[in-house]
Amino acid sequence: MTSTPSSPVDFVRAAVDSEIAEFTERRRAQLLEIGPELKPVMEALEAMLAGGKRLRPAFCYWGWRGAGGGDIPEIYPAAASLEFLQACALIHDDVIDNSDTRRGLPATHKRLEELHGRSGWSGSAAGFGQGSAILIGDLCLAWSDEMYQGSGLPLEALRAGREPFDAMRTEVMAGQYLDMLEQVRGSESVEASLRVMHYKAAKYTIERPLHIGAALAGRYPELAGVYSAYGTALGVAFQLRDDLLGVFGDPEETGKPAGDDLREGKRTLLVAETLERAAADDAAEFRRHLGDPDLTPETVDRMRALATGCGALEACERRIDGYVAQATRALESPLIADEARSALADLIVAATARKH
Repeated sequence: MTSTPSSPVDFVRAAVDSEIAEFTERRRAQLLEIGPELKPVMEALEAMLAGGKRLRPAFCYWGWRGAGGGDIPEIYPAAASLEFLQACALIHDDVIDNSDTRRGLPATHKRLEELHGRSGWSGSAAGFGQGSAILIGDLCLAWSDEMYQGSGLPLEALRAGREPFDAMRTEVMAGQYLDMLEQVRGSESVEASLRVMHYKAAKYTIERPLHIGAALAGRYPELAGVYSAYGTALGVAFQLRDDLLGVFGDPEETGKPAGDDLREGKRTLLVAETLERAAADDAAEFRRHLGDPDLTPETVDRMRALATGCGALEACERRIDGYVAQATRALESPLIADEARSALADLIVAATARKH
C-alpha cells in the first residue's frame, strides 16, 4: 500500500492522512446537511487534524506489524482513528489551559471566539468559544470510535482491540485530571510529575497504541509486557522532551511562544527538579514567577537560567537517556517480529530527538 520511505512515521503518514481526509469529507457533508452554520465547526476540526506528527497511528501500525500483522488496507483507518482521540485531547487541553495557540495557529476555542466577535453576536465571545471547543472535542471523541469500528477489520479483531482502546481513553482523561489537580495543589513533587506523565502521555502516546496494534493482530496477551516495557519508558522520555521544548524550544519550531509552559504554570518534571535543586532564594524566585501569564522574555530567560544553573535541565536530559536505554533493551525481545524491530528502534529517535 505504501512504498518504503525515510522513516517509520512517514511510512504510515500518507495512508493515515488519506483515511482522515476521506472520513472528514463524508462527515463534512453530514454536518452541512444539518445546517450551513456548522461550516466553521468543520473548518476548526479540520485545522486541528491537519497538523500533528501522527505518532500514535505509527505506534499502532508498528505494534500490529511487530505482532505479525500484514500491510493490509484495513489497519490504516483503525490506526488513524487515534488521531481523532488526539484532537479531542488537544482541543480540551487548550480550553483547560486557556492556550491561545496550537501548532502556530489559533487554538480551537480562540477560532470560535473570534467568529463570535466578527459576527457581532450577543453574550460572551470567550464563553461561546470555550463551549464550542468542548463540543468539537466531543465530536472528535465520537468520530474516533466510529472510525475504529468502521475500519473493515474482522469483528473479532476489533473486539480484542477494545480492551486497550477503552483503557487508553480512561487513562488519558484520568491523567488530564491529575495534571489539573497537581496545578491547583501547587505540587513540587518529582513523583507526582512522573505519575502525570505516565498516564497523560506515556501510556496514551505509545504503550496503548502498541497494545491496540498487538490486540488487533491477536497477540495482545503475549506482547503486552514487552510493549509496556518499551512504550512506558519511551512515552515518559517523549513527554520529558516535550516539556523541555515547552521551556527551551524555538517558537519557530514548536508553534508556541517561548516559555509558554512557564506562563501557564505547568507542573512539569523540569519545574519539580528546579524547585528541588535550586538554592532557597532562587527557588523562591522561580516559584514567584511560575504561572504568571505576563512573563516578559527577560523573565523567561532568567527562569531558564535558573533551571540550567541548578542542574535541573541536565537531570531531565539524563532521565531521557535512561528511558531511551530501557526502551532500546525492550526491543531485544524475540517476541517482536523482525520486520518491525528496526522501525520501533527508529521511532525511539523520532520521539525523543526532536525540535517540536
